[in-house]
Amino acid sequence: MLHELLEHYLDDIDIVLRNLAKTYAEKYETEILSAERLNLRIRLRFENGNLFELNEALIVENEILKHLGYRYHFQDEKSKLVFRYDNTPHFPDLNNFPDHKHMPDNVIECNKPDASDVIAEAVKECGC
Repeated sequence: MLHELLEHYLDDIDIVLRNLAKTYAEKYETEILSAERLNLRIRLRFENGNLFELNEALIVENEILKHLGYRYHFQDEKSKLVFRYDNTPHFPDLNNFPDHKHMPDNVIECNKPDASDVIAEAVKECGC
């Protein structure tokens, strides 16, 4: 049985996705590794061809939901990067290392965003 915190998290993501217009899920994979750990992969295609990908590795430790790794990638219909948030440890000089945001021409520091906020940001950027 999946831990309650993970079940609630997946339910919250499902609600966000069900409320999206002009999109469809090309991929929605939940890989349950244990009752306390899972990987989530979602690929959303917008009506105008834009693409949003969500990849998360989640774990419950001491009754706290933690992201071991995440990547939220958004690109336009021509496969050009619009933005990507991730915590890959490749920019150690940023203050919020390893969290950062890729923009088309630079990388900026940021805190780890909430997945539903990033989906909303993609919808806004998309104009959908």
